[in-house]
Amino acid sequence: MSTAKAIAQDVRTGTRRAAAVLEEYLGRIELHDSDIHAFNTVTAEQARAAAASIDAAVSQGRDPGPLAGVPIAFKDNMCTRGVPTTCSSRMLETWSPPYDATVVQAMTAAGAVMVGKTNLDEFAMGSSTEHSAFGPTRNPYDLTRVPGGSSGGSAAAVAAGFVPLALGSDTGGSIRQPAALCGIVGIKPTYGRVSRYGLVAFASSFDQIGPFAADVADAALALEVISGHDPGDSTSIPTAVPDYDAALGKGVEGLRVGVISELTGGGRNGSRNGGGNGNLLEGIDADIAERVLEAADALAEAGAVVGSVSVPAVTYGLTAYYLIAPAEASSNLARYDGTRYGLRIDGADVEEMNRLTRRAGFGDEVKARIMLGTFALSAGYYDAYYGKAQRVRMLTRRDFDAAYADYDVLLSPTSPCVAFRFGERSDPMTMYRCDTCTIPSNLSGDPAMSVPFGTGTDDLPVGVQILAPALGEETMLTVAAALERAAPPLPAPQMAAGGASGGA
Repeated sequence: MSTAKAIAQDVRTGTRRAAAVLEEYLGRIELHDSDIHAFNTVTAEQARAAAASIDAAVSQGRDPGPLAGVPIAFKDNMCTRGVPTTCSSRMLETWSPPYDATVVQAMTAAGAVMVGKTNLDEFAMGSSTEHSAFGPTRNPYDLTRVPGGSSGGSAAAVAAGFVPLALGSDTGGSIRQPAALCGIVGIKPTYGRVSRYGLVAFASSFDQIGPFAADVADAALALEVISGHDPGDSTSIPTAVPDYDAALGKGVEGLRVGVISELTGGGRNGSRNGGGNGNLLEGIDADIAERVLEAADALAEAGAVVGSVSVPAVTYGLTAYYLIAPAEASSNLARYDGTRYGLRIDGADVEEMNRLTRRAGFGDEVKARIMLGTFALSAGYYDAYYGKAQRVRMLTRRDFDAAYADYDVLLSPTSPCVAFRFGERSDPMTMYRCDTCTIPSNLSGDPAMSVPFGTGTDDLPVGVQILAPALGEETMLTVAAALERAAPPLPAPQMAAGGASGGA
C-alpha cells in the first residue's frame, strides 16, 4: 500500500495521475465498505473533479502541494461546504454547512482530495463507534469487534486501506484509542496547535483535531499541514510550525523517557530504574502493559535513558473528565433546539417543539451526557462536582509538569485492552474505562500519540502512547519514529467478511 508521501511525490512529478490514484481508492471503498461502514458519505464525483484539477496543475508545471493527489477522509463532525456534516446524529442528518473547517481548507490547499466523511459515535460521545445513529463501524482486523471511538470511522478507513490519511477529533482519546485498536498511528496535538474552527463542538476546552496514518512519517506530514495559527479560533496558538519530518530521523540517544507507573504497574516486578508503585490501575490488561515495557526496552536499546515515573493524578482523570466534558456538552448542544438548523419536530408551542426535537434527534448516550452535565452545573451541585473536577484538572497539570521536569517524554498504554466485541462493554463505567490512559493529556492540554507496537489478546494490535509537554510534538515524533522502527510487524487486517485480506 502506497504511503501518502509516496503518492504525493509521484503525482507532483507526473509519475502517477491523481485521477488514477483516486479510482484505486474509490474501488477499495466500493468493494469493502459495505462490510466495514467507515463512511457516512462518499464524495466520489467531487473527488474526481478535485483530482482532475490537480492533474491539470501538474501538466501546467504548477505544484499542487505537499499532499498532491492524496485521498483523505474527514470525520463527520468537521464542516465541509455543501457536503452533509451529520455528527452521526439524526439531529443533523440533513444539514450541509455553508463553509469549510480550517483543517479542510488546509488539506485542500495542500492538494489532498476528500473522498468522504467518516462515521463516529454521535456528536463524538463514545469509545466504540457503536453510538452512531447510522449503525456501527467494524474493525478491519476483526469484523466482530469495534474499531474504537469516537473517530472509529476515520481509523477504520486508514486501517482498511480506503485512504492513506484521515482526520479525527480527540476530546478524551478519540483519535489515539481507535488508532491503537486498528493498528495505525494517531496524533492528538497540543491544545491550540490545530484550529478547531469548523469542528462541531463537544467539549470546547478538550476538543482537538489530529491525523490518522499508517505510519509516523505520513502522520507527521499531515500534522504539519493542519498546524498553525488561525484567527478564526480564539484558542489557536500564534507560534511557528516546526519541520516535523526533520524530527523523525534524529534518534533517541540521550532522551529521557519516563514510563508512567500507575498505567504500567511500575515496571516488571514492580520497578524499573528507580521504582514505581507496582500496582496496575484497574481495567488495564497485563498484556497491554507488557507491550509498553517492551517498547521502553526498545528505546533503551536505541540509547534513550528510561525510568519509571509516578503521575498520581492520572488515577483521578476519568472522574474529573466525566464531569467537565458533559458539562461543556450540555452547554454546546443547547443550540440544537429545532429553531435554527437541523431536525425540527413541530409541537403545540416552542417548548414542546424543543422537547420533541431533542427527544427524536439525540441518541441515548448523548442524552445521558447532557443530563449528567446539566446536573453537574446545577445550583447546589456546582461546587461539589464541577468545581472539584476543575481542581483535579489543575492537579493533573501540576503532576505532568513535575514529570516533565525529569523526562522529555512519557510512555503508557493507549488503550487498556485490545479491540473488544460489539456489546461487550454495555454498561457505561466499563465503556468509560476505555479512556483511562488517554484522558489525562486532554485534561492537561499536552500532545500525545499512539504508535502500534505488537499484538495482544487474539493477535490484535496494541498501541503504545507517547506523551510530551505542551508544543513538544517534535520530540514526541522523534520517539514515535524510533518505536516504529523497533516494532514487531502486525498481521494484515481481515478487510471484509469472508476473510478477504489486504494490507494497511
